[in-house]
Amino acid sequence: MSQRILRNAQIVNRGQILEGDILIRNGRIERIGPSLQVSGRVEEIDLGGLLVLPGIIDDQVHFREPGMTHKAQLYTESRAAVAGGVTSFMEMPNTKPPALTQELLEKKYQTASRDSIANYSFFMGTSNDNLEEVLRTDPNTVCGIKIFMGSSTGNMLVDDRRTLDNLFSRSHMLIATHCEHEQTIHQNLARYEAEYGDDIPFTAHPEIRSHEACFLSSSTAVELAKEHGTRLHILHLTTARELELFDNQTPLTQKRITAEVCVHHLHFSDEDYPALGALIKCNPAIKSAQDREALWTGLLEDRLDIIATDHAPHTWEEKQGNYMHAPSGLPLVQHSLVLMLQKVHTGRLTLEKMVEKMCHAPADCFRIPDRGYLDEGAFTDLVVVDPSTEWTVRQEDLLYKCKWSPLEGVQMKGRVMQTYVNGELVYDRGKIVSETAGMRLAFTPLS
Repeated sequence: MSQRILRNAQIVNRGQILEGDILIRNGRIERIGPSLQVSGRVEEIDLGGLLVLPGIIDDQVHFREPGMTHKAQLYTESRAAVAGGVTSFMEMPNTKPPALTQELLEKKYQTASRDSIANYSFFMGTSNDNLEEVLRTDPNTVCGIKIFMGSSTGNMLVDDRRTLDNLFSRSHMLIATHCEHEQTIHQNLARYEAEYGDDIPFTAHPEIRSHEACFLSSSTAVELAKEHGTRLHILHLTTARELELFDNQTPLTQKRITAEVCVHHLHFSDEDYPALGALIKCNPAIKSAQDREALWTGLLEDRLDIIATDHAPHTWEEKQGNYMHAPSGLPLVQHSLVLMLQKVHTGRLTLEKMVEKMCHAPADCFRIPDRGYLDEGAFTDLVVVDPSTEWTVRQEDLLYKCKWSPLEGVQMKGRVMQTYVNGELVYDRGKIVSETAGMRLAFTPLS
Protein backbone atom coordinates (compact mmCIF):
# COMPACT_ATOMS: atom_id res chain seq x y z
CA MET A 1 0.00 0.00 0.00
CA SER A 2 1.72 3.20 -1.18
CA GLN A 3 1.55 6.27 1.06
CA ARG A 4 2.85 9.79 0.62
CA ILE A 5 2.21 12.84 2.76
CA LEU A 6 2.59 16.45 1.64
CA ARG A 7 3.26 18.58 4.70
CA ASN A 8 3.02 22.31 5.36
CA ALA A 9 0.88 23.18 2.36
CA GLN A 10 -1.33 26.18 1.72
CA ILE A 11 -4.33 24.25 0.38
CA VAL A 12 -6.66 26.16 -1.97
CA ASN A 13 -10.04 24.45 -2.18
CA ARG A 14 -13.74 25.33 -2.16
CA GLY A 15 -13.21 29.05 -1.73
CA GLN A 16 -10.77 28.75 1.19
CA ILE A 17 -7.03 28.64 1.79
CA LEU A 18 -6.11 26.33 4.67
CA GLU A 19 -2.77 25.32 6.16
CA GLY A 20 -2.28 21.61 6.51
CA ASP A 21 -1.05 18.26 5.28
CA ILE A 22 -2.37 15.95 2.57
CA LEU A 23 -2.11 12.17 2.97
CA ILE A 24 -2.14 10.30 -0.34
CA ARG A 25 -2.83 6.58 -0.41
CA ASN A 26 -3.22 4.43 -3.54
CA GLY A 27 -3.83 7.37 -5.82
CA ARG A 28 -6.47 9.13 -3.72
CA ILE A 29 -6.53 11.75 -0.99
CA GLU A 30 -7.08 9.84 2.22
CA ARG A 31 -6.90 12.67 4.75
CA ILE A 32 -6.40 16.43 4.91
CA GLY A 33 -5.63 18.28 8.11
CA PRO A 34 -3.02 19.97 10.30
CA SER A 35 -0.08 17.90 11.57
CA LEU A 36 -1.41 14.55 10.41
CA GLN A 37 -0.11 11.50 12.26
CA VAL A 38 0.54 8.50 10.01
CA SER A 39 1.47 4.93 10.84
CA GLY A 40 3.45 2.63 8.60
CA ARG A 41 5.88 3.38 5.85
CA VAL A 42 5.26 6.78 4.26
CA GLU A 43 7.17 9.18 2.02
CA GLU A 44 7.10 12.67 3.52
CA ILE A 45 7.52 15.82 1.44
CA ASP A 46 7.77 19.17 3.21
CA LEU A 47 6.33 21.87 0.93
CA GLY A 48 7.39 24.70 3.21
CA GLY A 49 4.20 26.70 2.78
CA LEU A 50 3.87 26.42 -0.99
CA LEU A 51 0.41 26.53 -2.55
CA VAL A 52 -1.40 23.30 -3.40
CA LEU A 53 -4.21 23.59 -5.93
CA PRO A 54 -6.46 20.97 -7.51
CA GLY A 55 -5.13 19.92 -10.91
CA ILE A 56 -6.38 22.12 -13.73
CA ILE A 57 -9.09 20.56 -15.93
CA ASP A 58 -8.86 21.98 -19.45
CA ASP A 59 -12.10 21.34 -21.33
CA GLN A 60 -10.82 22.39 -24.75
CA VAL A 61 -7.55 21.36 -26.36
CA HIS A 62 -6.39 20.27 -29.80
CA PHE A 63 -3.54 17.78 -29.54
CA ARG A 64 -3.58 17.06 -33.31
CA GLU A 65 -3.41 13.28 -33.21
CA PRO A 66 -4.11 11.46 -35.50
CA GLY A 67 -3.15 13.02 -38.79
CA MET A 68 -1.31 16.21 -37.79
CA THR A 69 1.45 14.85 -35.59
CA HIS A 70 4.02 17.19 -37.16
CA LYS A 71 2.29 19.89 -35.09
CA ALA A 72 1.62 18.01 -31.84
CA GLN A 73 0.98 14.58 -30.32
CA LEU A 74 -0.84 13.26 -27.29
CA TYR A 75 2.59 12.28 -25.95
CA THR A 76 4.17 15.74 -26.27
CA GLU A 77 1.21 17.92 -25.39
CA SER A 78 0.16 15.93 -22.33
CA ARG A 79 3.66 16.53 -20.99
CA ALA A 80 3.35 20.23 -21.68
CA ALA A 81 0.00 20.07 -19.89
CA VAL A 82 1.30 18.59 -16.64
CA ALA A 83 4.26 20.98 -16.71
CA GLY A 84 1.62 23.70 -16.58
CA GLY A 85 -0.41 22.07 -13.81
CA VAL A 86 -3.09 20.66 -16.13
CA THR A 87 -3.93 17.15 -14.93
CA SER A 88 -6.98 16.43 -17.13
CA PHE A 89 -7.91 17.49 -20.66
CA MET A 90 -10.78 17.12 -23.11
CA GLU A 91 -9.64 17.01 -26.72
CA MET A 92 -11.50 18.11 -29.83
CA PRO A 93 -12.53 15.89 -32.76
CA ASN A 94 -11.14 17.89 -35.72
CA THR A 95 -8.19 15.61 -36.33
CA LYS A 96 -7.38 13.72 -39.58
CA PRO A 97 -9.52 11.74 -39.94
CA PRO A 98 -12.02 13.54 -37.71
CA ALA A 99 -13.61 11.55 -34.87
CA LEU A 100 -16.95 11.05 -36.62
CA THR A 101 -17.43 7.35 -35.86
CA GLN A 102 -17.30 5.38 -32.65
CA GLU A 103 -14.41 3.35 -34.05
CA LEU A 104 -12.31 6.45 -34.80
CA LEU A 105 -13.15 7.94 -31.42
CA GLU A 106 -12.08 4.76 -29.63
CA LYS A 107 -8.74 4.75 -31.48
CA LYS A 108 -7.94 8.10 -29.89
CA TYR A 109 -8.66 6.66 -26.46
CA GLN A 110 -6.38 3.73 -27.21
CA THR A 111 -3.53 6.07 -28.14
CA ALA A 112 -4.05 8.15 -25.02
CA SER A 113 -4.06 5.06 -22.78
CA ARG A 114 -0.55 4.36 -24.04
CA ASP A 115 0.88 7.87 -24.34
CA SER A 116 -0.89 10.40 -22.10
CA ILE A 117 0.65 11.45 -18.82
CA ALA A 118 -2.52 13.44 -17.98
CA ASN A 119 -6.10 12.21 -17.60
CA TYR A 120 -8.02 12.41 -20.85
CA SER A 121 -11.32 12.46 -22.66
CA PHE A 122 -12.28 13.10 -26.28
CA PHE A 123 -15.33 14.78 -27.76
CA MET A 124 -17.40 12.92 -30.33
CA GLY A 125 -17.50 14.89 -33.57
CA THR A 126 -20.52 15.83 -35.65
CA SER A 127 -21.13 16.38 -39.33
CA ASN A 128 -24.20 16.95 -41.46
CA ASP A 129 -24.64 13.19 -41.91
CA ASN A 130 -23.42 11.19 -38.88
CA LEU A 131 -26.35 11.63 -36.48
CA GLU A 132 -26.84 7.93 -35.75
CA GLU A 133 -23.15 7.49 -34.90
CA VAL A 134 -23.32 10.49 -32.57
CA LEU A 135 -26.33 9.06 -30.74
CA ARG A 136 -24.38 5.88 -29.97
CA THR A 137 -21.89 7.81 -27.82
CA ASP A 138 -21.56 6.56 -24.24
CA PRO A 139 -22.25 9.41 -21.77
CA ASN A 140 -20.41 7.55 -18.99
CA THR A 141 -17.07 7.54 -20.79
CA VAL A 142 -17.16 10.45 -23.29
CA CYS A 143 -17.15 14.11 -22.20
CA GLY A 144 -19.60 15.38 -24.81
CA ILE A 145 -20.56 16.03 -28.40
CA LYS A 146 -18.83 18.80 -30.35
CA ILE A 147 -20.59 20.85 -33.01
CA PHE A 148 -18.68 23.31 -35.18
CA MET A 149 -21.42 25.82 -35.93
CA GLY A 150 -18.68 27.82 -37.63
CA SER A 151 -15.77 26.27 -39.48
CA SER A 152 -12.31 26.52 -37.99
CA THR A 153 -9.24 24.30 -38.40
CA GLY A 154 -10.58 21.23 -40.21
CA ASN A 155 -13.73 20.75 -42.27
CA MET A 156 -16.42 19.83 -39.76
CA LEU A 157 -18.96 22.61 -40.27
CA VAL A 158 -22.51 21.62 -39.33
CA ASP A 159 -24.78 24.16 -41.04
CA ASP A 160 -27.87 22.12 -41.91
CA ARG A 161 -30.73 23.34 -39.70
CA ARG A 162 -32.47 19.96 -39.73
CA THR A 163 -29.28 18.28 -38.54
CA LEU A 164 -28.88 20.84 -35.77
CA ASP A 165 -32.49 20.34 -34.67
CA ASN A 166 -31.98 16.57 -34.55
CA LEU A 167 -28.73 16.85 -32.60
CA PHE A 168 -30.19 19.26 -30.06
CA SER A 169 -33.49 17.39 -29.69
CA ARG A 170 -32.20 13.82 -29.58
CA SER A 171 -28.90 14.09 -27.71
CA HIS A 172 -28.90 13.16 -24.03
CA MET A 173 -25.32 14.37 -23.60
CA LEU A 174 -23.68 17.75 -23.19
CA ILE A 175 -23.27 19.51 -26.53
CA ALA A 176 -20.27 21.84 -26.84
CA THR A 177 -20.30 24.36 -29.68
CA HIS A 178 -17.88 26.52 -31.62
CA CYS A 179 -20.11 29.44 -32.54
CA GLU A 180 -19.37 31.67 -35.55
CA HIS A 181 -21.81 32.43 -38.37
CA GLU A 182 -20.21 31.13 -41.54
CA GLN A 183 -22.04 33.31 -44.08
CA THR A 184 -21.15 36.49 -42.20
CA ILE A 185 -17.47 35.49 -42.09
CA HIS A 186 -17.43 34.77 -45.85
CA GLN A 187 -19.02 38.12 -46.61
CA ASN A 188 -16.52 39.97 -44.43
CA LEU A 189 -13.58 38.08 -45.91
CA ALA A 190 -14.72 38.82 -49.47
CA ARG A 191 -14.66 42.56 -48.74
CA TYR A 192 -11.11 42.41 -47.42
CA GLU A 193 -9.92 40.20 -50.27
CA ALA A 194 -11.34 42.69 -52.75
CA GLU A 195 -9.28 45.44 -51.11
CA TYR A 196 -6.07 43.62 -50.15
CA GLY A 197 -5.94 40.38 -52.13
CA ASP A 198 -3.86 37.84 -50.19
CA ASP A 199 -2.10 40.56 -48.21
CA ILE A 200 -4.83 41.20 -45.64
CA PRO A 201 -3.43 42.74 -42.42
CA PHE A 202 -3.76 40.59 -39.30
CA THR A 203 -5.48 43.53 -37.63
CA ALA A 204 -8.48 42.70 -39.84
CA HIS A 205 -9.00 39.30 -38.22
CA PRO A 206 -11.51 40.48 -35.57
CA GLU A 207 -13.38 42.37 -38.28
CA ILE A 208 -13.59 39.30 -40.52
CA ARG A 209 -14.54 36.90 -37.72
CA SER A 210 -16.67 39.65 -36.30
CA HIS A 211 -18.85 40.41 -33.29
CA GLU A 212 -21.91 39.86 -35.44
CA ALA A 213 -20.67 36.46 -36.65
CA CYS A 214 -20.18 35.33 -33.05
CA PHE A 215 -23.50 36.62 -31.72
CA LEU A 216 -25.60 35.27 -34.59
CA SER A 217 -24.24 31.78 -34.03
CA SER A 218 -24.19 31.82 -30.21
CA SER A 219 -27.75 33.12 -30.02
CA THR A 220 -28.88 30.37 -32.42
CA ALA A 221 -27.26 27.71 -30.23
CA VAL A 222 -28.94 29.11 -27.11
CA GLU A 223 -32.28 29.26 -28.93
CA LEU A 224 -31.97 25.61 -29.98
CA ALA A 225 -30.95 24.53 -26.47
CA LYS A 226 -33.89 26.32 -24.86
CA GLU A 227 -36.32 24.93 -27.43
CA HIS A 228 -35.21 21.34 -26.89
CA GLY A 229 -34.03 21.44 -23.25
CA THR A 230 -30.50 20.51 -24.32
CA ARG A 231 -27.45 20.68 -22.07
CA LEU A 232 -25.36 23.24 -23.97
CA HIS A 233 -21.82 24.48 -23.33
CA ILE A 234 -20.59 27.29 -25.60
CA LEU A 235 -16.83 27.41 -26.01
CA HIS A 236 -14.44 30.40 -26.16
CA LEU A 237 -16.70 33.45 -25.83
CA THR A 238 -15.08 36.63 -27.17
CA THR A 239 -17.60 39.50 -27.28
CA ALA A 240 -19.40 41.74 -24.81
CA ARG A 241 -22.76 41.26 -26.50
CA GLU A 242 -22.73 37.47 -26.16
CA LEU A 243 -22.69 37.77 -22.37
CA GLU A 244 -26.37 38.74 -22.37
CA LEU A 245 -27.16 35.17 -23.45
CA PHE A 246 -26.00 33.67 -20.15
CA ASP A 247 -27.46 33.42 -16.66
CA ASN A 248 -25.53 34.33 -13.52
CA GLN A 249 -28.30 33.64 -11.00
CA THR A 250 -28.55 29.85 -11.25
CA PRO A 251 -25.89 27.73 -9.49
CA LEU A 252 -23.54 26.07 -11.98
CA THR A 253 -24.63 22.55 -11.07
CA GLN A 254 -28.19 23.47 -12.04
CA LYS A 255 -27.46 25.38 -15.26
CA ARG A 256 -28.54 23.89 -18.59
CA ILE A 257 -26.58 26.46 -20.62
CA THR A 258 -22.98 27.31 -19.70
CA ALA A 259 -20.09 29.15 -21.29
CA GLU A 260 -16.29 29.17 -21.35
CA VAL A 261 -13.68 31.87 -21.81
CA CYS A 262 -10.08 31.21 -22.85
CA VAL A 263 -6.91 32.60 -21.33
CA HIS A 264 -5.78 34.33 -24.53
CA HIS A 265 -9.06 36.22 -24.82
CA LEU A 266 -8.58 37.38 -21.22
CA HIS A 267 -4.96 38.41 -21.83
CA PHE A 268 -4.54 39.75 -25.36
CA SER A 269 -6.56 42.32 -27.33
CA ASP A 270 -6.60 43.64 -30.89
CA GLU A 271 -3.85 46.05 -29.80
CA ASP A 272 -1.46 43.06 -29.86
CA TYR A 273 -1.92 42.17 -33.56
CA PRO A 274 0.73 44.61 -34.90
CA ALA A 275 3.43 42.98 -32.75
CA LEU A 276 2.30 39.35 -32.74
CA GLY A 277 0.29 38.98 -35.97
CA ALA A 278 -0.15 35.32 -36.97
CA LEU A 279 1.04 34.11 -33.54
CA ILE A 280 -2.25 35.21 -31.97
CA LYS A 281 -4.48 34.53 -34.97
CA CYS A 282 -7.16 32.18 -33.65
CA ASN A 283 -10.84 31.39 -34.13
CA PRO A 284 -12.90 33.04 -32.78
CA ALA A 285 -10.65 36.07 -32.99
CA ILE A 286 -9.11 38.03 -30.15
CA LYS A 287 -11.13 41.22 -30.17
CA SER A 288 -11.03 44.69 -28.60
CA ALA A 289 -9.78 45.76 -25.19
CA GLN A 290 -13.40 46.69 -24.41
CA ASP A 291 -14.50 43.13 -25.19
CA ARG A 292 -11.70 41.81 -23.00
CA GLU A 293 -12.91 43.97 -20.11
CA ALA A 294 -16.46 42.70 -20.63
CA LEU A 295 -15.20 39.11 -20.56
CA TRP A 296 -13.52 39.75 -17.22
CA THR A 297 -16.74 41.20 -15.87
CA GLY A 298 -18.70 38.23 -17.17
CA LEU A 299 -16.23 35.83 -15.58
CA LEU A 300 -16.30 37.50 -12.18
CA GLU A 301 -20.10 37.77 -12.28
CA ASP A 302 -20.39 34.05 -13.18
CA ARG A 303 -21.94 34.47 -16.61
CA LEU A 304 -18.79 32.73 -17.86
CA ASP A 305 -18.25 29.49 -15.99
CA ILE A 306 -14.91 28.01 -17.05
CA ILE A 307 -11.43 29.24 -17.98
CA ALA A 308 -9.77 27.02 -20.62
CA THR A 309 -7.09 27.28 -23.30
CA ASP A 310 -8.27 26.07 -26.72
CA HIS A 311 -4.63 24.96 -27.02
CA ALA A 312 -4.16 24.64 -30.79
CA PRO A 313 -0.54 24.41 -31.95
CA HIS A 314 0.84 24.80 -35.46
CA THR A 315 4.46 24.70 -36.55
CA TRP A 316 6.51 27.86 -36.57
CA GLU A 317 6.92 27.52 -40.33
CA GLU A 318 3.15 27.33 -40.86
CA LYS A 319 2.66 30.47 -38.79
CA GLN A 320 5.04 32.44 -41.02
CA GLY A 321 2.48 32.59 -43.83
CA ASN A 322 0.47 35.71 -44.67
CA TYR A 323 -3.06 36.21 -43.36
CA MET A 324 -4.68 33.87 -45.89
CA HIS A 325 -2.20 31.08 -45.32
CA ALA A 326 -1.22 31.22 -41.64
CA PRO A 327 -3.50 28.79 -39.77
CA SER A 328 -5.49 29.83 -36.71
CA GLY A 329 -4.54 28.62 -33.25
CA LEU A 330 -1.82 29.00 -30.62
CA PRO A 331 -0.20 26.79 -27.96
CA LEU A 332 -1.21 27.64 -24.39
CA VAL A 333 -1.65 24.56 -22.17
CA GLN A 334 1.77 24.85 -20.51
CA HIS A 335 1.14 28.44 -19.44
CA SER A 336 -2.58 28.85 -18.67
CA LEU A 337 -2.16 28.53 -14.91
CA VAL A 338 0.84 30.85 -14.65
CA LEU A 339 -0.82 33.37 -16.96
CA MET A 340 -3.85 33.51 -14.69
CA LEU A 341 -1.54 33.76 -11.66
CA GLN A 342 -0.35 37.07 -13.10
CA LYS A 343 -3.94 38.27 -12.91
CA VAL A 344 -4.07 37.14 -9.28
CA HIS A 345 -0.92 39.14 -8.52
CA THR A 346 -2.40 42.27 -10.11
CA GLY A 347 -5.68 41.88 -8.21
CA ARG A 348 -7.78 41.08 -11.27
CA LEU A 349 -9.10 37.92 -9.60
CA THR A 350 -8.52 36.02 -6.40
CA LEU A 351 -6.66 32.77 -6.09
CA GLU A 352 -9.85 31.13 -4.87
CA LYS A 353 -11.80 32.37 -7.91
CA MET A 354 -9.07 31.16 -10.27
CA VAL A 355 -9.28 27.68 -8.75
CA GLU A 356 -13.07 27.76 -9.01
CA LYS A 357 -13.00 28.57 -12.73
CA MET A 358 -10.11 26.30 -13.75
CA CYS A 359 -10.64 23.29 -11.45
CA HIS A 360 -14.00 23.14 -9.66
CA ALA A 361 -16.21 24.46 -12.47
CA PRO A 362 -15.00 22.08 -15.22
CA ALA A 363 -15.58 19.13 -12.87
CA ASP A 364 -19.08 20.38 -12.05
CA CYS A 365 -19.97 21.40 -15.59
CA PHE A 366 -18.98 18.05 -17.11
CA ARG A 367 -20.00 16.01 -14.06
CA ILE A 368 -16.60 14.46 -13.47
CA PRO A 369 -16.73 12.56 -10.17
CA ASP A 370 -13.85 12.74 -7.67
CA ARG A 371 -11.80 15.30 -9.60
CA GLY A 372 -11.41 19.06 -9.62
CA TYR A 373 -11.40 19.36 -5.82
CA LEU A 374 -8.95 18.61 -3.01
CA ASP A 375 -11.41 16.52 -1.03
CA GLU A 376 -10.87 13.41 1.03
CA GLY A 377 -11.65 10.42 -1.20
CA ALA A 378 -10.94 12.24 -4.45
CA PHE A 379 -8.26 11.26 -6.94
CA THR A 380 -4.97 12.96 -6.13
CA ASP A 381 -4.74 15.32 -9.08
CA LEU A 382 -2.95 18.38 -7.73
CA VAL A 383 -0.35 21.00 -8.51
CA VAL A 384 2.21 22.58 -6.18
CA VAL A 385 2.88 26.24 -6.94
CA ASP A 386 5.52 28.64 -5.69
CA PRO A 387 3.63 31.96 -5.98
CA SER A 388 6.69 34.20 -5.60
CA THR A 389 9.30 32.74 -7.96
CA GLU A 390 10.03 35.09 -10.87
CA TRP A 391 11.04 33.68 -14.23
CA THR A 392 10.86 34.31 -17.98
CA VAL A 393 9.17 32.19 -20.63
CA ARG A 394 11.99 30.81 -22.80
CA GLN A 395 11.89 28.66 -25.90
CA GLU A 396 14.25 26.07 -24.40
CA ASP A 397 11.74 25.40 -21.60
CA LEU A 398 8.77 24.79 -23.88
CA LEU A 399 7.48 21.21 -24.02
CA TYR A 400 5.11 21.86 -26.92
CA LYS A 401 6.16 19.95 -30.00
CA CYS A 402 5.85 23.16 -32.04
CA LYS A 403 8.48 24.80 -29.76
CA TRP A 404 7.13 28.34 -29.82
CA SER A 405 4.82 30.50 -27.73
CA PRO A 406 3.45 34.04 -28.11
CA LEU A 407 4.49 34.48 -24.47
CA GLU A 408 8.23 34.01 -25.09
CA GLY A 409 10.16 36.71 -23.27
CA VAL A 410 7.29 37.50 -20.89
CA GLN A 411 8.22 37.82 -17.21
CA MET A 412 6.13 35.64 -14.89
CA LYS A 413 5.70 35.58 -11.12
CA GLY A 414 4.65 32.21 -9.75
CA ARG A 415 5.74 28.82 -11.05
CA VAL A 416 4.53 25.23 -11.13
CA MET A 417 6.89 23.18 -8.99
CA GLN A 418 5.22 19.76 -8.95
CA THR A 419 2.24 18.06 -10.55
CA TYR A 420 0.59 14.85 -9.34
CA VAL A 421 -1.77 12.77 -11.48
CA ASN A 422 -3.72 9.98 -9.74
CA GLY A 423 -1.31 10.20 -6.84
CA GLU A 424 1.81 9.85 -8.97
CA LEU A 425 4.41 12.61 -9.14
CA VAL A 426 4.70 13.28 -12.88
CA TYR A 427 6.42 16.68 -13.01
CA ASP A 428 9.03 17.90 -10.56
CA ARG A 429 10.81 21.25 -10.80
CA GLY A 430 11.27 21.42 -14.54
CA LYS A 431 11.43 17.73 -15.33
CA ILE A 432 8.95 15.07 -16.39
CA VAL A 433 9.53 12.24 -13.91
CA SER A 434 6.87 9.71 -14.95
CA GLU A 435 5.99 8.45 -18.40
CA THR A 436 2.33 7.44 -18.05
CA ALA A 437 -0.11 8.16 -15.26
CA GLY A 438 -3.24 9.39 -17.02
CA MET A 439 -6.61 7.68 -16.79
CA ARG A 440 -9.70 7.87 -18.99
CA LEU A 441 -12.09 10.30 -17.35
CA ALA A 442 -15.49 9.06 -16.23
CA PHE A 443 -18.69 11.12 -16.19
CA THR A 444 -22.00 11.08 -14.41
CA PRO A 445 -24.71 11.10 -17.11
CA LEU A 446 -27.26 13.90 -17.26
CA SER A 447 -30.47 13.23 -15.39
